[in-house]
Formats: sequence, structure tokens, C-alpha cells
Amino acid sequence: MVFSSNVFLFLFLPVFLIIYYLLPFKGRSAWILIGSYALYSWWRLDFLWLLAGVTLAAYFFALAIDRSNGPRRFQLLTVAVTLNLCALAYFKYANFGISSFNAAMTGLGFAPFAWAPILLPIGLSFFIFHAISYLVDIYRKEEPPTRNLLDFAAFIALFPHLIAGPVLKYNLLADQFLSRTHTLEKFSYGATRFMTGFAKKVLIADTIAPLVTASFNQPSPSFFDSWLGAFAYTLQLYFDFSGYSDMAIGLAAIMGFKFPENFNHPYISRSITEFWRRWHMSLSSWLREYLYIGLGGNRKGRARTYINLALTMVLGGLWHGANWTFILWGAWHGGILAIERRMKEAKLWQPRSAWLTIPGTLLLVIIGWVMFRADNVPDAFRMYRGMLGLNGLGLSDTLSWQVRPSELVTMLVAAVLVYVAPVWGNRVGDVGSKLLRPGLAVVATVTLLPLFVLAIMKLSAQSYTPFLYFQF
Repeated sequence: MVFSSNVFLFLFLPVFLIIYYLLPFKGRSAWILIGSYALYSWWRLDFLWLLAGVTLAAYFFALAIDRSNGPRRFQLLTVAVTLNLCALAYFKYANFGISSFNAAMTGLGFAPFAWAPILLPIGLSFFIFHAISYLVDIYRKEEPPTRNLLDFAAFIALFPHLIAGPVLKYNLLADQFLSRTHTLEKFSYGATRFMTGFAKKVLIADTIAPLVTASFNQPSPSFFDSWLGAFAYTLQLYFDFSGYSDMAIGLAAIMGFKFPENFNHPYISRSITEFWRRWHMSLSSWLREYLYIGLGGNRKGRARTYINLALTMVLGGLWHGANWTFILWGAWHGGILAIERRMKEAKLWQPRSAWLTIPGTLLLVIIGWVMFRADNVPDAFRMYRGMLGLNGLGLSDTLSWQVRPSELVTMLVAAVLVYVAPVWGNRVGDVGSKLLRPGLAVVATVTLLPLFVLAIMKLSAQSYTPFLYFQF
């Protein structure tokens, strides 16, 4: 069950919220846990044990770490993190590892290893990261472990962020589980934010999606085919994922929680370094705090700093999926981050002129998105050949008949939103937040209602379209 589905909108959410508001505050964590487990089980009941197991392991290991001293604290942390990473490795990377091994064996003339593909549980990457960050924070003594298993389990399973983030730390919500307010203003803000994200997903991302698929499926894409597909995917991914984040933030606000922003106009960045301060900010923060710093950060010399930057992004790419495309995408961004840092340290370059740096950064991002979107590395390089004009320049006949005027108009509207929205305000946030300040939430809700109704009508008419980040 996804947020952009009629079952969620007209069955799950109304029932959940009615009971949630009827319950006393002390009973709401239990209801959040029940509702979140029910939503997760809608997909596959048999994987609920994994979510519960990760939760229980993190809870009890955190208590054990807190009670321990000396080397035993690190030993317990190592065991706990290893167990989480083993679960992630088995469910997410076993297929990739075995298929890569079989490809090598076949190339050497040996018979491939027989195996049955392993199904990836949805949301696994996210709730594993939630558990690991909690364990590391307890080890670092940045916060005391919670003694309330119910609240902790509700945090891990909290359905607005369970499937595709944002990636949150427990201490951001710990006090909110103990005390939070529920007001009409908060509810209106949350509803407005949810409707904004829903419209971004259904009216923009889903409308552009067929054009992206058709472009990337071209056997020999031309210059125009490739750039049209690459730019369309750049917009689709942004409005799909930021739309999900808006919906998650909105749902949390309706329940009285405050989630941090996850996007801040990434496509106006003047460098790749700035891009990662604006794109998927919760993941960027997690990678910096628990991976980059864990590798040594910038504390072990200049050369090691560059290596740590590149390695963090390679592993961040691998986190997105078990495919060489994600590894190469991570290496692309990691290499650029290292180069930018070196140039900044040597005072060789400073990102000043927006007219030059914004298009230049966007070009680098788009090149990376091609690898990110491609099914495999050869498909990505087929697109790159087209982007260089090696297969002709004009729109190919095999693509032209698939391009609809509505898709081109939607792309134009999306591009305008990307570059006009930043002037709406100075507060950190994104297209879904600039005009949604609490004082204006009621007015904005009424304004968005026609778009929301139109999005529901479109949703009812189209086939199932899950969020792009569900695959990660």
C-alpha cells in the first residue's frame, strides 16, 4: 500500500486518523505501531518479522551498550551493527553478488551457481539505517537509551517514514513521543503539505514517466532523444521523491510530529558539494555523520580526506541498489566532491557566478542521473553515446510518436516550478513548503483542493505507479 493509492487515501488513512484522535495520548504510540505494522503487512505479512526483529535487536543492544564500559561497549556495537548489515547484505545484495559471480564463472567457461532469487523487503534500507544511527548514538553517549520499547518500536515503524524515509535519528522524535500538540493549524498545514506532495507525484512525476521510459528504451537514441529523456528523468525523480517527502512531512504533522525538511531546491546548486546539502538532506546527513566521520573524515590528512569523500559516496551509491550503475553513480559524485574540495583548498575555484555554476552543476547531475536510471552499465553508455550525438541529432521516428504534448507541457511547468519556487521565501524548504507556512496553511489548503481532486481522478484512471525510491 502506497500513499498515492485509493486504498490508502479512502480506507487506511481515514480509519487510522479517526481512531488516533479518539484515543488518549498514552494510547497513540500503540495505535501508531499497530497501524504502521498493518500498512507494512499489506505488502507481505511474512516480512513483518524482519522489521520487528531489527527493532528488538536495536532496543536491547542499546541497553546493553549503555550498561557496559571499556572495550565491551565497542564489541557490543560491532555485533549489533554487523547483524544489521548482514540482514541488509543478504536481502539486498545477495542477488547482485551471486549474479556477478556467475557472470565471472561463465566468462571463464564454468557452469553458473544455481540459486533462487531473494525478494527485497520494502523499506529495509531505511529502517536498518534508523536502527544503526540509534545504536551509534548510544555508543557515543550522545543520548541515553530509551526504556520505552513501545515508543521506540513506533518510531522505527512510523509509517510516514518507514518505506522511503526521510532517514531520521531517534533523538529528533524522542521528546515528541513524550509530548506533542495537535491543533487545527497543524492539521491544516499537514493536509496542505500532503496534498502538495500528492499533486507533485501524480500530476507531474507520473505524467513524465512514460516519456522517460520510452527515451531510455531507445536502442540507438539520438542527441535529442537522449537529452530529452535525461532531462525528463531529472524532473521525474525530483518531483517523485520530493513529493513523497512532502507527503511524509504532511502526514507526520497531522499526527503532531515535526519532520525535518528533506529537499531544499537542489537544482539551483552552484556545486556538487552544495547539491548534496540540498538533495535528500536526511541521507546526506546520515552518510556524513555515520560513514564519512566513521572513516576518519578530514582528521587523517588531505589525501585520506579525498578518499573518504569518494568512498562515502560509492557506499552511498551502493545503498541505493545492488547494481554497478549505482556504484558508478556514487563514484561519479564522490570523485567530483573530492575534486571540488581540492580546488577549494588550493583556492583555484570559487562558485560565484550563478549563470555559469548553476547550469554547470546541473549538467554534472544530469550525467549522473543517466547512470542512476539505466538498467545496466551498457544501457547507460548507450544513452551517453546519444548525448554526444553519435547516433544522429534530431528526434528519432521510434520516439517521436510516443511523445505527447501533455508530457512536454508538464516538463515545462515542472522546470518553471524548480526555478521559480526559490524566490518564494528564504526559509529552508522546497517547492512543497515555501507557501505552506502555518499561518497560511488554511488558505493554501483551499487553493490546492482542485489540484488534489484532479490528482485523485488521474490516479484512479492510471495503472499502479509506486514511488521511485521504493526500489531502494
